[in-house]
Amino acid sequence: MPAKTTQIESDGFSAEERAAMKQRAAELRAEGKSGAKKADGVQAVLDSIAKMAADDRAIAERVHVVVTATAPDLWPKTWYGMPAYANADGKVVVAFKNAGKFSQRYSTLEFQDSAHLDDGDMWPVSYALEKWSPAVEKKVAELLGAAVS
Repeated sequence: MPAKTTQIESDGFSAEERAAMKQRAAELRAEGKSGAKKADGVQAVLDSIAKMAADDRAIAERVHVVVTATAPDLWPKTWYGMPAYANADGKVVVAFKNAGKFSQRYSTLEFQDSAHLDDGDMWPVSYALEKWSPAVEKKVAELLGAAVS
């Protein structure tokens, strides 16, 4: 499969990156006006997932199910237009970046610094997701359990 290329504009950001930054700015404005409500966050995540290509959407839907079942204290929200899940302090713990977002060959599950995955001086915080399987589901659930412990 040939690698997808993204046209970089003169300011150094691709059109996709600029669109993601605009989405994040809109998210921050909305939070500042009315505060993020959990129900609004759930709907924003579901809307974000619905806009994805079929392969990305299938994985994102399963990630959403596993996150809400394994870490019910995390609340859904969008982050740079991507499905994300934040702790009680509003800090994103984990986000799903679909392959189509930046024309990549695989989606990723990305843990942020508020996740408790620390293991010595170095540990992984991003995982490629190409296909969903029972083994992938089990690993994602284990990582989420550790991230919120």
